[in-house]
Amino acid sequence: MIEIVAPGPLATVQDLGRSGYAALGVARAGAFDRAALRLGNRLVGNADDAAAIEVTLGGLAVRLLAPATIALTGAVCRGAPDWGAAVSLPADTTFRLTAPAHGLRSYLAVRGGIAVPPVLGSRSTDTLSGIGPAALRAGDRLPIGTYGGPVVGASAAEPAPRTVLPVRFGPRDDWFTGAARAALLATTWTVRPECDRVGVRLHGPSLARSRADELPSEPMLPGAVQVPPDGRPIVFGPDAPVTGGYPVIAVVIDLDPVAQLRPGDPVRFRSGSDPGSST
Repeated sequence: MIEIVAPGPLATVQDLGRSGYAALGVARAGAFDRAALRLGNRLVGNADDAAAIEVTLGGLAVRLLAPATIALTGAVCRGAPDWGAAVSLPADTTFRLTAPAHGLRSYLAVRGGIAVPPVLGSRSTDTLSGIGPAALRAGDRLPIGTYGGPVVGASAAEPAPRTVLPVRFGPRDDWFTGAARAALLATTWTVRPECDRVGVRLHGPSLARSRADELPSEPMLPGAVQVPPDGRPIVFGPDAPVTGGYPVIAVVIDLDPVAQLRPGDPVRFRSGSDPGSST
């Protein structure tokens, strides 16, 4: 069992999310940086979809109430157990994650997985709907599941920041002028302070529409680049609503780098058919 001493700005339980419920209005949720979650689970011998703790901007402090094998992945927090490696710790060990120098979200995987009760097949917290366990608070105690496969002895390389996001245009890029479509790729956008698991808002030029009528609500998905009336795009995250009424000019192909964007970070888009750099 793990005790939360301090949750930091935001700490939640996340696995790979809940699928198949969009028709009921239930978002996918799950880890924002899915590659980091999978890596942590593999390091400690869990299945890829085992639940871990997603930490936003460090600050998480935990105490192990029993011996445990853990791994830290995602944004690198110094002053904690080794990043990107399985580490076995004795009972009553306490450690705190500092704020990462780069990136936003870190993952604490524990051998056996976080075994809170699943809701609709997932242990993930959905911050928009409130489905799943509540955001973690000081004093919470999290049960650990049964052990999985062998622990991986090798260490992983620290992740490099990725601020160029491959996209595919559509499904509503025809609602925008050619100049707007070009500007989406040509602009160096800046992440606005209003960014969370629901979506990441970007500052830059207003993307002009080619038509003025309104779009009926239609299905949405994580990675959709939706453009509200102010013309500045929002990249939807895993807790975004499953429908929306503003046109989607493009869809981000790989959402994992979006999870690590911080307010003030620059970000660019490139066409998914363009073999250019993604760093």
